Amino acid sequence: MTHSDVGLEPVKRALEKSELEAILASGIFDRAPNLEHLLTYVCGKYFAGATNEIKEYSIAVDALGRPPDFDQKRDSIVRVEAHRLRKRLRDYYEGEGALHSIRIEIPPGQYAPRFVMQVAPPAPLEAAAVSESTEAALPEPMPEVVEAAPPALVARRSGSHRTLLIGIAVAILLSTSAAAIYYAGPGVSVRQPGPVSMPGVTASGKDQVFLLAGLESGQYADRSGRVWESDRYFQGGSVFDSGDRPILGTREPRIFQTRREGDFSYDIPLAPGVYELRLYFAETLYGENNAAGGGETARLFNVFINGTRVLHDLDVIGEVGASAADIRAFKDIVPAADGKLHLRFEKDTNPAFINAIEITPGTYGKLRPVRIVSRDHAYTDSQGRTWQPDRYVQGGQLVVRTQPVATNGDGELFHGERFGNLRYVIPVPPGRYGVTLYFAEAWFGPGTPAGGGVGSRTFDVLANGLLLRRAYDVFKEAGGNHRAVSFTSHGLEPDAQGKLEISLHPVRNYACVNAIEVVDESSSEVPQS
Repeated sequence: MTHSDVGLEPVKRALEKSELEAILASGIFDRAPNLEHLLTYVCGKYFAGATNEIKEYSIAVDALGRPPDFDQKRDSIVRVEAHRLRKRLRDYYEGEGALHSIRIEIPPGQYAPRFVMQVAPPAPLEAAAVSESTEAALPEPMPEVVEAAPPALVARRSGSHRTLLIGIAVAILLSTSAAAIYYAGPGVSVRQPGPVSMPGVTASGKDQVFLLAGLESGQYADRSGRVWESDRYFQGGSVFDSGDRPILGTREPRIFQTRREGDFSYDIPLAPGVYELRLYFAETLYGENNAAGGGETARLFNVFINGTRVLHDLDVIGEVGASAADIRAFKDIVPAADGKLHLRFEKDTNPAFINAIEITPGTYGKLRPVRIVSRDHAYTDSQGRTWQPDRYVQGGQLVVRTQPVATNGDGELFHGERFGNLRYVIPVPPGRYGVTLYFAEAWFGPGTPAGGGVGSRTFDVLANGLLLRRAYDVFKEAGGNHRAVSFTSHGLEPDAQGKLEISLHPVRNYACVNAIEVVDESSSEVPQS
C-alpha cells in the first residue's frame, strides 16, 4: 500500500460505515431481523479486519442464535439467510438506494462483505464549495454503458452527514478514473465497466424453451442433450439456490436446485403454434429435514396460464414430499394475442416458486408420446422416434445388457435395463392413455449367470394402484431368455395430481423393465371456430 493509500484508508472506512448506517436506518430489515443481524455481524468483522473469522458456523452461533452444537451439514440457515440478504440488498439498490455511490455486496459463495463504488469524474471544486455544516457533494453511480463523457457529480442526501473534508478527499481519490472501484478488504482492485447484457431479448418468439428459474448465468445440458438456459422473461420474485441438494424422483437434480420465489410472472415469446408445457417444482425450504421445517400446507400457491388459474393451492409437499421432484404437464398451450405465453405465480400461505419451465412443440388435442428407455442417454430407433433416457423413476438401478435380443424391432432398445422395486411417476394432463412396457429376460435362463427359467423372476405391475399384471414372468411370456416381449394397457387415467404412476413390485426376485411408452388416447378433433 502506498503512502497516499494509507492516508485515504480512514476516508474509505468512513464512507463504508456511513453506507452501513444508511441501510440499517432505511427500514428494509424491519420484518427481517435475521438479515439485519447477519449484515451487522459480517460488516463488523470486516471493519475489525477479521474477515478470516467470517465462517458459516460463527455466523450461525454469534449472529443467528444457533446453539454451539450447530451442524452446518444438517442446518442450512446461514446459506438461506445469506441468499435472502443478497436479494434484499439488490432490491434496495434498485430502489431506495439507487443513487448511492457506494454499495454493499455479499458475493455468492462467500459471506465477507465487499464495498463497491461506481463513480464519475468530480465536478469543479467551486461547485462543491459549501460550508462544513452542508452535506458534501458525492459522486453518482456511473452508467454501465459508457459512450460519452460521464455526467458531473450530483449532490445526494443520505441518513448520515458527511463533511466537506470527506467529499473533497473522495473526489481526489477517484478523480483519476471513471472505473468501478471494488473495496475488498485492505486492497483496491479496479475494473472497467462492460456493456449491459440483456438475456432473453429476442427479435421473434422461440418454438421451444428450457429455462432454469433462479439461475442467474450459464447453461446446463441434461442427459437428453437439452440445453437449459439461465432465468429470463420474468417480472418480480427473488432467486434462491439450494446448492448440491439431493432431489428424490429425478436423475437431473440440477434442474431443481435453483428457483424463483415470491409473487412473479413470466412473459415468454413464442412462435405461433401449439405447445406442451411442463412446470418443475421441488420443495427444498419447507418440510422435514429442510431449514424452515413444517410439512403439508406449509406452502400453498396458485399458477395461472394466460390469465386462467390452472393450479389451485398447489402443495408440493402434499403431492410428493420434501426435496422431491414434482412435475406438472399441460397440453394445448398457445401464446396469447401478443405472441407471448403469460405465466403468473401467486402465493396463498407462503410465496410461490418455480424451479424450471419447459415448453416444447405439441399436437392439438394430444400429448406427444412419452418414450423412456432404461439407458443413460437418449436413443433414436429405426423409425426415427426418440426415446428419452431413464427418467421419472424412483427405486432400482440401471445395468447394461450386451447379449443380443431376438425381436422384430430394435434390439438396442433392450440393451439397457432397470431392475429393483420400481416406480415411475410420469406427469401427464387429464385424459386417457395407453401404456406399453417392454421387457427381455437377460439374467435368468439357460446360459445366464443366474440360471433358472420359468418362475425365477415374477412381479406385479400396477398403474395408479390398478393391477395390470399379477406375478408377471418375462421368461415365460417371451418364451425364453433374450427374447423381446411387451404388453399394452389402454384407457389409463392419471391421478388428481396429474401423475400416471407405473409400479413394478417384486414377487420373486427383482422386477425389471427395458422401456416404457405412454400414448395419449384422447380425441384429437380440432374445435371448429
